[in-house]
Amino acid sequence: MLEGCVQWPAEYARRYREQGYWGNATLFDMLARAAKAHPDKIAVVDGSGRRTYAELLRNVEALATGLHSIGLRPLDRVVFQLNNGVALVEAFFALARIGAIPVMALPAHRKSEIAHFARASGAVALMVPDVVRGFDYRDMARDVAAECPGLRHVLIAVQEPAWIAGQARNDNTPGCHAGLDPASMTSWIDLRALAQSAGDQPCPCPLPPAEEVALMLLSGGTTGLPKLIPRTHADYLCGCLHAARLAGFGTDTVYLAVLPIAHNYTLGAPGVVGALACGATMVIAPATAAEVVFPLIERERVTVVSAAVPLAAKWLGSELLDRCDLSSLKIFMCGGAKLAPELRRRVEQRLRCTYQESYGTAEGLLNMTRLDDPEAVRMQSSGRPVSPADEIRIVDAQGREVPDGQTGELQVRGPYTIRGYYRAPEINAKAFTDDGYYRMGDVAKKVDGYLYLEGRIKDLINRGGEKISCEEIENHILAHPGIESACVVAMPDEVFGEKACAVVILRPDRRLVLNELLEFLQGQNIARFKMPERLEVVSEFPISPAGKVLRRELQATLAAKWAGTD
Repeated sequence: MLEGCVQWPAEYARRYREQGYWGNATLFDMLARAAKAHPDKIAVVDGSGRRTYAELLRNVEALATGLHSIGLRPLDRVVFQLNNGVALVEAFFALARIGAIPVMALPAHRKSEIAHFARASGAVALMVPDVVRGFDYRDMARDVAAECPGLRHVLIAVQEPAWIAGQARNDNTPGCHAGLDPASMTSWIDLRALAQSAGDQPCPCPLPPAEEVALMLLSGGTTGLPKLIPRTHADYLCGCLHAARLAGFGTDTVYLAVLPIAHNYTLGAPGVVGALACGATMVIAPATAAEVVFPLIERERVTVVSAAVPLAAKWLGSELLDRCDLSSLKIFMCGGAKLAPELRRRVEQRLRCTYQESYGTAEGLLNMTRLDDPEAVRMQSSGRPVSPADEIRIVDAQGREVPDGQTGELQVRGPYTIRGYYRAPEINAKAFTDDGYYRMGDVAKKVDGYLYLEGRIKDLINRGGEKISCEEIENHILAHPGIESACVVAMPDEVFGEKACAVVILRPDRRLVLNELLEFLQGQNIARFKMPERLEVVSEFPISPAGKVLRRELQATLAAKWAGTD
Protein backbone atom coordinates (compact mmCIF):
# COMPACT_ATOMS: atom_id res chain seq x y z
CA MET A 1 0.00 0.00 0.00
CA LEU A 2 1.02 3.61 -0.62
CA GLU A 3 3.64 4.74 1.89
CA GLY A 4 2.12 6.96 4.58
CA CYS A 5 -1.12 4.95 4.81
CA VAL A 6 -2.15 2.80 7.77
CA GLN A 7 -2.94 -0.74 6.67
CA TRP A 8 -5.56 -3.05 8.10
CA PRO A 9 -3.97 -5.68 10.38
CA ALA A 10 -3.16 -8.85 8.44
CA GLU A 11 -5.74 -10.96 10.26
CA TYR A 12 -8.53 -8.52 9.40
CA ALA A 13 -7.44 -8.17 5.77
CA ARG A 14 -7.42 -11.95 5.42
CA ARG A 15 -10.86 -12.22 6.99
CA TYR A 16 -12.35 -9.56 4.70
CA ARG A 17 -10.94 -11.32 1.64
CA GLU A 18 -12.07 -14.79 2.73
CA GLN A 19 -15.57 -13.60 3.60
CA GLY A 20 -15.95 -11.83 0.26
CA TYR A 21 -16.07 -8.25 1.49
CA TRP A 22 -12.93 -7.44 -0.47
CA GLY A 23 -12.77 -8.58 -4.08
CA ASN A 24 -10.13 -8.36 -6.78
CA ALA A 25 -11.86 -5.67 -8.87
CA THR A 26 -10.70 -2.08 -9.17
CA LEU A 27 -13.02 0.85 -9.77
CA PHE A 28 -12.11 0.71 -13.46
CA ASP A 29 -12.84 -3.05 -13.54
CA MET A 30 -16.28 -2.29 -12.19
CA LEU A 31 -17.00 0.19 -14.97
CA ALA A 32 -15.59 -2.13 -17.65
CA ARG A 33 -17.82 -4.98 -16.48
CA ALA A 34 -20.88 -2.72 -16.51
CA ALA A 35 -20.01 -1.56 -20.05
CA LYS A 36 -19.63 -5.13 -21.23
CA ALA A 37 -23.02 -6.07 -19.76
CA HIS A 38 -24.88 -2.92 -20.95
CA PRO A 39 -22.91 -1.39 -23.87
CA ASP A 40 -25.81 0.48 -25.47
CA LYS A 41 -27.57 1.60 -22.31
CA ILE A 42 -27.36 5.28 -21.32
CA ALA A 43 -24.87 5.60 -18.47
CA VAL A 44 -24.62 9.35 -17.90
CA VAL A 45 -26.78 12.34 -18.79
CA ASP A 46 -25.57 15.91 -18.29
CA GLY A 47 -25.87 19.28 -19.99
CA SER A 48 -23.53 18.23 -22.82
CA GLY A 49 -25.58 15.19 -23.82
CA ARG A 50 -25.81 11.46 -23.17
CA ARG A 51 -23.15 8.76 -22.97
CA THR A 52 -23.80 5.07 -23.36
CA TYR A 53 -21.75 2.71 -21.23
CA ALA A 54 -19.67 1.79 -24.29
CA GLU A 55 -18.98 5.45 -25.11
CA LEU A 56 -18.13 6.22 -21.50
CA LEU A 57 -15.66 3.37 -21.33
CA ARG A 58 -13.98 4.37 -24.64
CA ASN A 59 -13.62 7.94 -23.44
CA VAL A 60 -12.14 6.78 -20.14
CA GLU A 61 -9.62 4.55 -21.91
CA ALA A 62 -8.62 7.34 -24.32
CA LEU A 63 -8.23 9.86 -21.51
CA ALA A 64 -6.19 7.36 -19.49
CA THR A 65 -3.89 6.89 -22.49
CA GLY A 66 -3.41 10.63 -22.79
CA LEU A 67 -2.70 11.01 -19.07
CA HIS A 68 -0.22 8.14 -19.19
CA SER A 69 1.47 9.73 -22.22
CA ILE A 70 2.29 12.91 -20.30
CA GLY A 71 3.87 10.89 -17.52
CA LEU A 72 1.21 10.09 -14.90
CA ARG A 73 1.96 6.77 -13.24
CA PRO A 74 0.49 4.48 -10.55
CA LEU A 75 0.32 6.06 -7.07
CA ASP A 76 0.87 9.58 -8.41
CA ARG A 77 -1.44 11.88 -6.48
CA VAL A 78 -3.62 14.29 -8.46
CA VAL A 79 -5.52 17.12 -6.76
CA PHE A 80 -8.86 16.58 -8.44
CA GLN A 81 -11.13 19.65 -8.56
CA LEU A 82 -13.79 19.31 -11.21
CA ASN A 83 -17.36 20.56 -11.22
CA ASN A 84 -20.24 18.14 -11.70
CA GLY A 85 -20.45 16.78 -15.22
CA VAL A 86 -19.46 13.87 -17.42
CA ALA A 87 -15.89 15.21 -17.57
CA LEU A 88 -15.56 14.52 -13.84
CA VAL A 89 -16.82 10.96 -14.24
CA GLU A 90 -14.48 10.22 -17.14
CA ALA A 91 -11.45 11.74 -15.42
CA PHE A 92 -12.14 9.90 -12.16
CA PHE A 93 -12.23 6.49 -13.85
CA ALA A 94 -9.30 7.37 -16.14
CA LEU A 95 -7.14 7.93 -13.07
CA ALA A 96 -8.42 4.64 -11.65
CA ARG A 97 -7.38 2.95 -14.92
CA ILE A 98 -3.80 4.20 -14.46
CA GLY A 99 -3.69 3.67 -10.73
CA ALA A 100 -3.10 7.37 -10.07
CA ILE A 101 -4.85 8.68 -6.95
CA PRO A 102 -7.33 11.58 -7.15
CA VAL A 103 -7.46 13.82 -4.07
CA MET A 104 -11.13 14.76 -4.14
CA ALA A 105 -11.32 18.53 -3.73
CA LEU A 106 -14.65 20.33 -4.01
CA PRO A 107 -15.45 23.01 -6.63
CA ALA A 108 -15.81 25.66 -3.93
CA HIS A 109 -12.26 25.20 -2.63
CA ARG A 110 -9.83 27.98 -3.42
CA LYS A 111 -6.09 28.58 -3.44
CA SER A 112 -5.47 28.07 0.29
CA GLU A 113 -7.18 24.68 0.42
CA ILE A 114 -5.92 23.45 -2.96
CA ALA A 115 -2.30 24.30 -2.11
CA HIS A 116 -2.72 22.49 1.23
CA PHE A 117 -4.05 19.37 -0.52
CA ALA A 118 -1.16 19.44 -2.99
CA ARG A 119 1.47 19.72 -0.26
CA ALA A 120 -0.18 17.26 2.14
CA SER A 121 -0.63 14.59 -0.53
CA GLY A 122 2.63 15.14 -2.41
CA ALA A 123 0.62 15.65 -5.59
CA VAL A 124 2.35 15.81 -8.97
CA ALA A 125 -0.69 17.12 -10.86
CA LEU A 126 -3.66 19.44 -10.44
CA MET A 127 -6.83 18.90 -12.44
CA VAL A 128 -9.29 21.81 -12.73
CA PRO A 129 -12.00 23.12 -15.10
CA ASP A 130 -11.41 26.27 -17.13
CA VAL A 131 -14.04 28.84 -16.14
CA VAL A 132 -17.14 28.04 -14.08
CA ARG A 133 -19.70 30.67 -13.03
CA GLY A 134 -17.24 33.44 -13.72
CA PHE A 135 -14.36 31.96 -11.71
CA ASP A 136 -11.21 31.19 -13.72
CA TYR A 137 -9.67 28.07 -12.20
CA ARG A 138 -6.67 28.41 -14.53
CA ASP A 139 -5.55 31.59 -12.76
CA MET A 140 -5.85 29.86 -9.40
CA ALA A 141 -3.97 26.85 -10.74
CA ARG A 142 -1.05 29.06 -11.83
CA ASP A 143 -0.86 30.54 -8.33
CA VAL A 144 -0.97 27.11 -6.68
CA ALA A 145 1.69 25.73 -9.03
CA ALA A 146 3.95 28.66 -8.19
CA GLU A 147 3.73 27.74 -4.49
CA CYS A 148 3.96 23.95 -4.93
CA PRO A 149 7.04 23.01 -6.96
CA GLY A 150 6.08 19.32 -6.79
CA LEU A 151 3.23 19.94 -9.24
CA ARG A 152 4.51 18.93 -12.66
CA HIS A 153 1.19 19.12 -14.51
CA VAL A 154 -1.87 21.35 -14.55
CA LEU A 155 -4.67 19.62 -16.44
CA ILE A 156 -7.59 21.66 -17.76
CA ALA A 157 -10.86 19.75 -18.16
CA VAL A 158 -12.79 21.50 -20.92
CA GLN A 159 -16.46 20.56 -21.21
CA GLU A 160 -16.32 19.54 -24.86
CA PRO A 161 -19.10 17.37 -26.35
CA ALA A 162 -16.76 16.44 -29.23
CA TRP A 163 -14.67 14.36 -26.80
CA ILE A 164 -17.30 11.65 -27.32
CA ALA A 165 -15.67 8.81 -29.23
CA GLY A 166 -16.45 8.87 -32.93
CA GLN A 167 -17.49 12.53 -33.22
CA ALA A 168 -15.66 15.15 -35.20
CA ARG A 169 -12.96 17.24 -33.58
CA ASN A 170 -13.99 20.75 -32.59
CA ASP A 171 -10.98 22.98 -31.97
CA ASN A 172 -13.21 26.04 -31.67
CA THR A 173 -14.84 25.00 -28.43
CA PRO A 174 -14.78 28.13 -26.22
CA GLY A 175 -12.03 28.04 -23.61
CA CYS A 176 -10.12 25.09 -25.01
CA HIS A 177 -6.87 26.96 -25.50
CA ALA A 178 -7.60 30.51 -24.37
CA GLY A 179 -5.16 31.65 -21.72
CA LEU A 180 -3.31 28.36 -21.36
CA ASP A 181 0.42 28.34 -20.74
CA PRO A 182 1.77 25.57 -23.00
CA ALA A 183 4.73 25.08 -20.69
CA SER A 184 2.64 24.11 -17.69
CA MET A 185 -0.94 23.39 -18.74
CA THR A 186 -2.49 20.59 -20.75
CA SER A 187 -6.07 20.68 -21.99
CA TRP A 188 -8.43 17.79 -22.67
CA ILE A 189 -7.89 18.41 -26.41
CA ASP A 190 -4.15 17.92 -25.99
CA LEU A 191 -4.73 14.67 -24.10
CA ARG A 192 -7.06 13.40 -26.80
CA ALA A 193 -4.49 14.20 -29.48
CA LEU A 194 -1.92 12.17 -27.55
CA ALA A 195 -4.35 9.26 -27.32
CA GLN A 196 -5.07 9.43 -31.05
CA SER A 197 -1.36 9.53 -31.85
CA ALA A 198 -1.06 6.27 -29.92
CA GLY A 199 -3.50 4.73 -32.38
CA ASP A 200 -6.32 4.52 -29.81
CA GLN A 201 -4.56 1.55 -28.25
CA PRO A 202 -5.54 0.57 -24.70
CA CYS A 203 -3.55 2.32 -22.01
CA PRO A 204 -0.28 0.38 -21.58
CA CYS A 205 -0.30 0.79 -17.80
CA PRO A 206 -1.26 -2.38 -15.88
CA LEU A 207 -4.26 -2.20 -13.55
CA PRO A 208 -3.39 -1.57 -9.89
CA PRO A 209 -4.03 -4.16 -7.15
CA ALA A 210 -7.51 -3.95 -5.67
CA GLU A 211 -6.08 -3.38 -2.19
CA GLU A 212 -4.09 -0.34 -3.29
CA VAL A 213 -5.27 3.21 -2.58
CA ALA A 214 -7.79 4.33 -5.21
CA LEU A 215 -8.68 7.83 -4.02
CA MET A 216 -8.30 10.25 -1.14
CA LEU A 217 -11.40 11.84 0.33
CA LEU A 218 -11.43 14.85 2.63
CA SER A 219 -12.39 14.76 6.28
CA GLY A 220 -15.49 16.73 7.19
CA GLY A 221 -14.08 18.36 10.31
CA THR A 222 -15.14 21.84 11.35
CA THR A 223 -11.74 22.98 12.62
CA GLY A 224 -8.58 23.42 10.56
CA LEU A 225 -7.96 22.18 7.05
CA PRO A 226 -9.37 18.78 6.05
CA LYS A 227 -7.35 15.61 6.59
CA LEU A 228 -6.76 13.13 3.76
CA ILE A 229 -8.66 9.83 3.85
CA PRO A 230 -7.06 7.05 1.76
CA ARG A 231 -9.62 4.58 0.39
CA THR A 232 -8.64 1.44 -1.51
CA HIS A 233 -10.42 0.01 -4.55
CA ALA A 234 -11.51 -3.03 -2.54
CA ASP A 235 -12.79 -1.21 0.52
CA TYR A 236 -14.54 1.55 -1.42
CA LEU A 237 -16.37 -0.88 -3.67
CA CYS A 238 -17.35 -2.87 -0.59
CA GLY A 239 -19.22 0.08 0.93
CA CYS A 240 -20.67 1.30 -2.38
CA LEU A 241 -22.06 -2.06 -3.44
CA HIS A 242 -23.60 -2.83 -0.05
CA ALA A 243 -25.26 0.60 -0.04
CA ALA A 244 -26.48 0.20 -3.65
CA ARG A 245 -28.14 -3.11 -2.80
CA LEU A 246 -29.96 -1.59 0.19
CA ALA A 247 -31.15 1.33 -1.96
CA GLY A 248 -32.59 -1.14 -4.48
CA PHE A 249 -30.31 0.01 -7.32
CA GLY A 250 -30.62 -1.90 -10.58
CA THR A 251 -30.69 -1.44 -14.33
CA ASP A 252 -34.07 0.33 -14.06
CA THR A 253 -32.70 2.92 -11.62
CA VAL A 254 -32.34 6.53 -12.76
CA TYR A 255 -30.18 8.24 -10.17
CA LEU A 256 -30.04 12.03 -9.88
CA ALA A 257 -26.74 13.51 -8.67
CA VAL A 258 -27.39 16.98 -7.24
CA LEU A 259 -24.67 17.69 -4.66
CA PRO A 260 -20.94 17.75 -5.54
CA ILE A 261 -19.88 14.38 -6.91
CA ALA A 262 -16.43 14.83 -5.38
CA HIS A 263 -18.08 14.48 -1.96
CA ASN A 264 -18.28 10.92 -0.65
CA TYR A 265 -22.07 10.98 -0.20
CA THR A 266 -22.76 11.66 -3.89
CA LEU A 267 -19.77 9.70 -5.16
CA GLY A 268 -20.23 6.43 -3.32
CA ALA A 269 -23.00 6.22 -0.73
CA PRO A 270 -24.16 4.56 -2.99
CA GLY A 271 -24.00 7.50 -5.39
CA VAL A 272 -22.33 7.56 -8.77
CA VAL A 273 -20.15 4.49 -8.21
CA GLY A 274 -23.07 2.44 -6.92
CA ALA A 275 -25.31 3.49 -9.82
CA LEU A 276 -22.76 2.66 -12.53
CA ALA A 277 -21.86 -0.64 -10.87
CA CYS A 278 -25.51 -1.68 -11.15
CA GLY A 279 -26.00 -0.64 -14.77
CA ALA A 280 -28.23 2.29 -13.80
CA THR A 281 -28.54 5.63 -15.56
CA MET A 282 -27.04 8.62 -13.79
CA VAL A 283 -28.41 12.12 -14.40
CA ILE A 284 -26.24 15.07 -13.31
CA ALA A 285 -28.15 18.19 -12.28
CA PRO A 286 -26.53 21.52 -13.24
CA ALA A 287 -27.88 23.25 -10.10
CA THR A 288 -29.71 22.49 -6.86
CA ALA A 289 -32.72 24.82 -7.11
CA ALA A 290 -36.17 23.25 -7.33
CA GLU A 291 -36.71 25.17 -10.58
CA VAL A 292 -33.89 23.06 -12.08
CA VAL A 293 -34.23 19.77 -10.22
CA PHE A 294 -37.98 19.15 -10.43
CA PRO A 295 -38.30 19.56 -14.22
CA LEU A 296 -35.24 17.31 -14.57
CA ILE A 297 -36.90 14.61 -12.46
CA GLU A 298 -39.99 14.89 -14.65
CA ARG A 299 -38.12 14.85 -17.99
CA GLU A 300 -35.66 12.03 -17.19
CA ARG A 301 -38.10 9.98 -15.06
CA VAL A 302 -35.69 9.96 -12.13
CA THR A 303 -36.33 7.21 -9.57
CA VAL A 304 -33.78 8.09 -6.85
CA VAL A 305 -32.52 11.45 -5.65
CA SER A 306 -29.99 12.01 -2.87
CA ALA A 307 -30.26 15.35 -1.12
CA ALA A 308 -29.11 17.07 2.05
CA VAL A 309 -31.04 18.70 4.89
CA PRO A 310 -31.05 22.32 3.58
CA LEU A 311 -32.18 21.17 0.13
CA ALA A 312 -34.94 18.97 1.52
CA ALA A 313 -36.37 21.89 3.49
CA LYS A 314 -36.25 24.22 0.47
CA TRP A 315 -37.71 21.72 -1.98
CA LEU A 316 -40.61 20.90 0.32
CA GLY A 317 -41.52 24.59 0.39
CA SER A 318 -41.49 24.97 -3.40
CA GLU A 319 -44.71 25.64 -5.30
CA LEU A 320 -43.30 23.49 -8.12
CA LEU A 321 -44.19 20.39 -6.10
CA ASP A 322 -47.74 20.73 -7.38
CA ARG A 323 -46.79 21.72 -10.93
CA CYS A 324 -44.21 19.08 -11.91
CA ASP A 325 -44.84 15.39 -12.49
CA LEU A 326 -42.61 13.69 -9.93
CA SER A 327 -44.47 10.36 -10.03
CA SER A 328 -41.37 8.46 -11.22
CA LEU A 329 -39.60 9.15 -7.90
CA LYS A 330 -39.41 6.04 -5.72
CA ILE A 331 -36.72 6.93 -3.16
CA PHE A 332 -35.78 10.22 -1.56
CA MET A 333 -32.43 9.76 0.19
CA CYS A 334 -31.02 12.33 2.57
CA GLY A 335 -27.52 12.43 4.06
CA GLY A 336 -24.83 14.70 5.40
CA ALA A 337 -26.83 15.45 8.54
CA LYS A 338 -29.87 13.99 10.29
CA LEU A 339 -33.19 15.02 8.74
CA ALA A 340 -35.84 15.80 11.34
CA PRO A 341 -38.74 13.30 11.58
CA GLU A 342 -41.24 16.02 10.70
CA LEU A 343 -39.45 16.70 7.42
CA ARG A 344 -39.18 12.98 6.66
CA ARG A 345 -42.93 12.69 7.01
CA ARG A 346 -43.43 15.65 4.69
CA VAL A 347 -41.16 14.02 2.10
CA GLU A 348 -43.28 10.87 1.98
CA GLN A 349 -46.56 12.81 2.03
CA ARG A 350 -45.66 15.43 -0.58
CA LEU A 351 -43.45 13.37 -2.90
CA ARG A 352 -45.30 10.06 -2.46
CA CYS A 353 -42.09 8.05 -2.28
CA THR A 354 -40.09 6.16 0.35
CA TYR A 355 -37.77 8.18 2.54
CA GLN A 356 -34.33 6.66 3.16
CA GLU A 357 -31.99 8.12 5.77
CA SER A 358 -28.29 7.83 4.93
CA TYR A 359 -25.80 8.47 7.70
CA GLY A 360 -22.10 7.91 7.28
CA THR A 361 -18.63 9.31 7.06
CA ALA A 362 -15.95 9.60 4.40
CA GLU A 363 -13.71 7.64 6.78
CA GLY A 364 -15.93 4.63 6.13
CA LEU A 365 -19.07 3.65 8.01
CA LEU A 366 -22.35 3.85 6.07
CA ASN A 367 -25.75 3.44 7.74
CA MET A 368 -29.09 3.37 5.95
CA THR A 369 -32.67 2.76 6.86
CA ARG A 370 -34.13 -0.13 4.88
CA LEU A 371 -36.85 0.50 2.34
CA ASP A 372 -39.16 -1.96 4.12
CA ASP A 373 -38.45 -0.73 7.64
CA PRO A 374 -41.48 0.12 9.80
CA GLU A 375 -42.54 3.74 9.54
CA ALA A 376 -41.35 4.56 13.06
CA VAL A 377 -37.84 3.37 12.18
CA ARG A 378 -37.75 5.25 8.86
CA MET A 379 -38.94 8.44 10.51
CA GLN A 380 -36.77 8.34 13.64
CA SER A 381 -33.56 6.34 13.19
CA SER A 382 -30.27 6.97 11.43
CA GLY A 383 -30.33 3.46 9.98
CA ARG A 384 -28.05 0.55 10.63
CA PRO A 385 -24.71 -0.40 9.06
CA VAL A 386 -24.86 -1.57 5.46
CA SER A 387 -22.43 -4.45 5.99
CA PRO A 388 -22.70 -7.38 8.43
CA ALA A 389 -18.96 -6.98 9.04
CA ASP A 390 -19.31 -3.45 10.41
CA GLU A 391 -18.55 -3.36 14.13
CA ILE A 392 -20.09 -0.52 16.09
CA ARG A 393 -20.02 0.29 19.77
CA ILE A 394 -21.29 3.11 21.99
CA VAL A 395 -18.98 4.12 24.84
CA ASP A 396 -19.14 6.52 27.79
CA ALA A 397 -16.60 9.22 28.66
CA GLN A 398 -14.30 6.58 30.20
CA GLY A 399 -14.39 4.44 27.05
CA ARG A 400 -16.65 1.76 28.54
CA GLU A 401 -19.29 0.25 26.29
CA VAL A 402 -22.84 1.17 27.37
CA PRO A 403 -25.99 -0.97 27.08
CA ASP A 404 -28.45 -0.59 24.22
CA GLY A 405 -30.66 2.44 24.61
CA GLN A 406 -28.04 4.56 26.38
CA THR A 407 -26.25 7.38 24.63
CA GLY A 408 -22.51 7.76 24.24
CA GLU A 409 -19.76 8.23 21.68
CA LEU A 410 -20.06 6.15 18.51
CA GLN A 411 -17.00 4.13 17.50
CA VAL A 412 -16.65 1.86 14.45
CA ARG A 413 -14.34 -0.45 12.55
CA GLY A 414 -14.97 -2.67 9.53
CA PRO A 415 -13.99 -3.68 6.00
CA TYR A 416 -14.40 -0.19 4.54
CA THR A 417 -13.53 2.02 7.52
CA ILE A 418 -9.96 3.31 7.42
CA ARG A 419 -7.41 2.58 10.15
CA GLY A 420 -5.71 5.97 9.85
CA TYR A 421 -5.45 9.25 7.94
CA TYR A 422 -2.70 9.79 5.38
CA ARG A 423 0.60 10.94 6.87
CA ALA A 424 -1.01 11.97 10.17
CA PRO A 425 0.37 9.84 13.06
CA GLU A 426 -0.38 12.43 15.77
CA ILE A 427 -3.98 12.89 14.62
CA ASN A 428 -4.40 9.12 14.25
CA ALA A 429 -3.39 8.58 17.88
CA LYS A 430 -6.41 10.66 18.94
CA ALA A 431 -8.90 9.65 16.25
CA PHE A 432 -8.46 5.87 16.55
CA THR A 433 -8.51 3.55 19.56
CA ASP A 434 -5.73 1.09 20.32
CA ASP A 435 -7.89 -1.75 18.99
CA GLY A 436 -8.59 0.00 15.68
CA TYR A 437 -11.97 1.66 16.19
CA TYR A 438 -12.53 5.05 14.59
CA ARG A 439 -13.93 7.66 16.97
CA MET A 440 -16.83 9.16 15.01
CA GLY A 441 -17.29 12.16 17.30
CA ASP A 442 -21.07 11.61 17.26
CA VAL A 443 -23.37 11.07 20.21
CA ALA A 444 -25.71 8.17 19.51
CA LYS A 445 -27.59 5.27 21.00
CA LYS A 446 -28.17 1.80 19.59
CA VAL A 447 -31.53 0.04 19.66
CA ASP A 448 -32.07 -3.34 17.95
CA GLY A 449 -29.05 -2.73 15.74
CA TYR A 450 -30.27 0.70 14.61
CA LEU A 451 -28.45 3.91 15.46
CA TYR A 452 -30.24 6.96 16.76
CA LEU A 453 -28.07 10.02 16.35
CA GLU A 454 -28.22 12.70 19.05
CA GLY A 455 -25.70 15.07 17.44
CA ARG A 456 -22.00 15.84 17.47
CA ILE A 457 -20.20 15.69 20.81
CA LYS A 458 -19.29 19.35 20.24
CA ASP A 459 -22.92 20.22 19.35
CA LEU A 460 -24.19 19.81 22.90
CA ILE A 461 -25.07 22.99 24.79
CA ASN A 462 -23.94 22.94 28.43
CA ARG A 463 -26.49 25.05 30.33
CA GLY A 464 -25.18 25.12 33.87
CA GLY A 465 -24.35 21.41 33.76
CA GLU A 466 -27.52 20.37 31.91
CA LYS A 467 -26.71 19.06 28.42
CA ILE A 468 -28.97 20.11 25.54
CA SER A 469 -28.84 18.31 22.19
CA CYS A 470 -29.11 20.86 19.38
CA GLU A 471 -30.59 18.28 17.00
CA GLU A 472 -33.28 17.25 19.47
CA ILE A 473 -34.55 20.82 19.85
CA GLU A 474 -34.30 21.43 16.10
CA ASN A 475 -36.60 18.46 15.51
CA HIS A 476 -39.25 19.96 17.80
CA ILE A 477 -38.93 23.43 16.24
CA LEU A 478 -39.36 22.04 12.72
CA ALA A 479 -42.80 20.76 13.65
CA HIS A 480 -43.97 24.40 13.71
CA PRO A 481 -46.01 25.02 10.55
CA GLY A 482 -44.46 28.44 9.92
CA ILE A 483 -40.82 27.28 9.99
CA GLU A 484 -38.99 26.05 6.91
CA SER A 485 -35.63 25.24 8.48
CA ALA A 486 -34.01 25.52 11.92
CA CYS A 487 -30.62 25.40 13.59
CA VAL A 488 -29.95 25.63 17.34
CA VAL A 489 -26.62 27.06 18.50
CA ALA A 490 -25.06 27.94 21.84
CA MET A 491 -24.86 31.54 23.01
CA PRO A 492 -22.64 32.68 25.88
CA ASP A 493 -24.21 33.42 29.27
CA GLU A 494 -22.50 34.83 32.38
CA VAL A 495 -24.58 32.72 34.79
CA PHE A 496 -25.13 29.40 33.02
CA GLY A 497 -22.12 29.44 30.69
CA GLU A 498 -24.26 28.65 27.64
CA LYS A 499 -27.88 28.95 26.62
CA ALA A 500 -29.74 27.82 23.49
CA CYS A 501 -30.54 30.16 20.63
CA ALA A 502 -32.99 29.07 17.92
CA VAL A 503 -32.10 30.29 14.43
CA VAL A 504 -34.90 29.79 11.91
CA ILE A 505 -35.84 30.38 8.29
CA LEU A 506 -39.55 31.12 8.04
CA ARG A 507 -41.95 30.08 5.32
CA PRO A 508 -43.05 32.90 2.96
CA ASP A 509 -45.25 35.58 4.56
CA ARG A 510 -44.89 34.13 8.07
CA ARG A 511 -43.80 35.97 11.22
CA LEU A 512 -42.63 34.59 14.56
CA VAL A 513 -41.48 35.94 17.92
CA LEU A 514 -39.83 34.05 20.78
CA ASN A 515 -42.91 33.84 23.00
CA GLU A 516 -44.94 32.27 20.20
CA LEU A 517 -42.20 29.70 19.61
CA LEU A 518 -41.97 28.88 23.33
CA GLU A 519 -45.73 28.46 23.56
CA PHE A 520 -45.58 26.01 20.67
CA LEU A 521 -42.66 24.07 22.20
CA GLN A 522 -44.44 23.76 25.52
CA GLY A 523 -46.94 21.60 23.67
CA GLN A 524 -44.08 19.30 22.62
CA ASN A 525 -43.58 18.23 26.26
CA ILE A 526 -39.86 18.89 26.52
CA ALA A 527 -37.91 19.88 29.60
CA ARG A 528 -38.02 23.59 30.40
CA PHE A 529 -34.21 23.93 30.55
CA LYS A 530 -34.03 22.83 26.90
CA MET A 531 -36.17 25.72 25.66
CA PRO A 532 -34.34 28.23 23.43
CA GLU A 533 -33.88 31.55 25.18
CA ARG A 534 -33.34 33.63 22.09
CA LEU A 535 -34.80 33.60 18.57
CA GLU A 536 -33.01 34.77 15.44
CA VAL A 537 -34.80 34.87 12.10
CA VAL A 538 -32.53 34.68 9.04
CA SER A 539 -33.07 34.37 5.30
CA GLU A 540 -30.47 31.63 4.80
CA PHE A 541 -27.89 29.52 6.59
CA PRO A 542 -24.21 29.32 5.67
CA ILE A 543 -23.89 26.06 3.74
CA SER A 544 -20.79 23.96 3.08
CA PRO A 545 -19.93 22.79 -0.46
CA ALA A 546 -21.30 19.37 0.57
CA GLY A 547 -24.67 20.83 1.56
CA LYS A 548 -24.31 20.89 5.35
CA VAL A 549 -25.24 23.81 7.58
CA LEU A 550 -22.02 25.39 8.84
CA ARG A 551 -23.09 25.56 12.47
CA ARG A 552 -19.80 27.02 13.71
CA GLU A 553 -19.83 29.79 11.10
CA LEU A 554 -23.45 30.64 11.92
CA GLN A 555 -22.63 30.75 15.62
CA ALA A 556 -19.62 33.03 15.03
CA THR A 557 -21.69 35.44 12.91
CA LEU A 558 -24.36 35.65 15.59
CA ALA A 559 -21.78 36.07 18.35
CA ALA A 560 -20.33 39.07 16.50
CA LYS A 561 -23.84 40.52 16.15
CA TRP A 562 -24.61 40.02 19.85
CA ALA A 563 -21.30 41.56 20.87
CA GLY A 564 -22.21 44.69 18.96
CA THR A 565 -25.79 45.02 20.21
CA ASP A 566 -25.98 43.62 23.73
